[in-house]
Amino acid sequence: MLEDDIVELEDYYTVGVYKKRPVVIVRGSGAVVWDIEGREYIDCVAGHGVAIVGHCHPKVVEAIKKQAERLITCPGIFYNDVRAQLAQLIAEITPPGLEVCFFSNSGAEAIECAMKVARKYTGRKKFVAMMRGFHGRTMGALSLTWKPEYRRGFEPLLDDVVHIPFGNVEKAKEAIDGGTAAVFVEPVQGEGGINVAPPGYLRALRDICDEKGALLVFDEVQTGFGRTGRMFACEHWGVEPDIMCLAKGAAGGVPIGITVGRREIMSSLTPGSHGSTFGGNPLAMAAALAAINVIREERLCEQAREMGALLKNGLEKVVSESFLAREVKGLGLMIGVKLRRAVAGEIALQAVDKGVLLLTASRNVIRLLPPLVINREQVWKVVDALREVIVNYPG
Repeated sequence: MLEDDIVELEDYYTVGVYKKRPVVIVRGSGAVVWDIEGREYIDCVAGHGVAIVGHCHPKVVEAIKKQAERLITCPGIFYNDVRAQLAQLIAEITPPGLEVCFFSNSGAEAIECAMKVARKYTGRKKFVAMMRGFHGRTMGALSLTWKPEYRRGFEPLLDDVVHIPFGNVEKAKEAIDGGTAAVFVEPVQGEGGINVAPPGYLRALRDICDEKGALLVFDEVQTGFGRTGRMFACEHWGVEPDIMCLAKGAAGGVPIGITVGRREIMSSLTPGSHGSTFGGNPLAMAAALAAINVIREERLCEQAREMGALLKNGLEKVVSESFLAREVKGLGLMIGVKLRRAVAGEIALQAVDKGVLLLTASRNVIRLLPPLVINREQVWKVVDALREVIVNYPG
C-alpha cells in the first residue's frame, strides 16, 4: 500500500481528532522510527512518552511473544501469575506505603479510579486540581483537566472541582478544606508546558492535605518510570502521595494504566465497586514486567539524567543563538523549549523535514520526550535539527 493510500484511508475512516503530521510510520527500533518510504526519524514523540525503553525493545518483544502463546486474556475474577508478579513489583518500586494497585488500560482510567477511591474513602466530593494541569479526556479526568479548549463542548462536567495556580502555596491553603476529597497534581506538568514543581511546593501540599484530611494524588502518567531521571518524579522532592496514577511507558508500548495507593485507602473499593474488562490482562502484565526490568537492568534512570543534561545544554545554546527561543526547562528527558511566539506547531512540522519528530506542550512550547535509550549521537542530531529550524525561522 502506498503512502497516499494510507493517508486517504485513515483520514476517511477515522475521527479527525488529531492534527496529523505528514508521516506514515511503519517501523521502529530504539529511538528511531522509519516511514513507509524508508525515511528515518529520531523520535522525540515516542508515542507521547510511551516508548520509554525504545521502540520494540527485544526483551519486551520476547515477553509479549511468549505470553501471547500462553495466555492473552484473563479477567479479574480469576487469579493470574504475571498479574500477581507485576502487582508485587509495582509495590516494590513505588514510594513507601503504596502497595495495593488496580490495573486498567490508560492514564485517564488510572485517574478515574483514583477519583472514585478518593470519594469512597473520604466520603467527600470536592477535588482540587491545578491550572495548566492535564489528567485525561474522559468525563471525570476532563473535569480535573484545566485547558478550556479540551473542556469546551462537553460541559457540564463534574461539579466540586476547583482549579488553583500550580506552585502557589497560599492559593492551595485557601482551596483545600474539610470538604476536599483529594488534590491532584503532576510533579512536572506535561501538556501544560513542562512546568516543574517549585522547591517546597509538593511538601506544602502534603502538609496541607494531612492537616485537612484530604488525599494527595500524584499524576505520574507521563513522569513515571524514569522519564525525569528518577523512577518516579516525586522522588526528586522526597514527597510521598496517598495515591499515584501511572501509565504510558510502564509496559513498553502496550496499553496499561495503574492506580497504586495505600492499603487502607485502596481497600475502600469493594467487590463490584470498580472494574475493567481488559485491565490486568496477561499480555500487558508480561510487557510491563519486561519493560520495568529493562529500566532497572539498563540503568535507564541514570541514562535519562545524563542524556537529558546533554540535550538541555545543547538546546540552551540554541536559545542563546536565537531570538525566537526563550528558555529550556524540564527534568531528565522531559524537556520543553519555550518560544517567544505561538509557533510551536510550525516548528514541529518543519522538524519533520530534518528527520526529527517533536511534540508541543502548548502553542509556544516544544516538547521532547525521547526514549530513554537515546544516545549521544542522536541527541546532537536533534539539537542540530532544532538549531537549523529555530534560528532560521522567519521573523
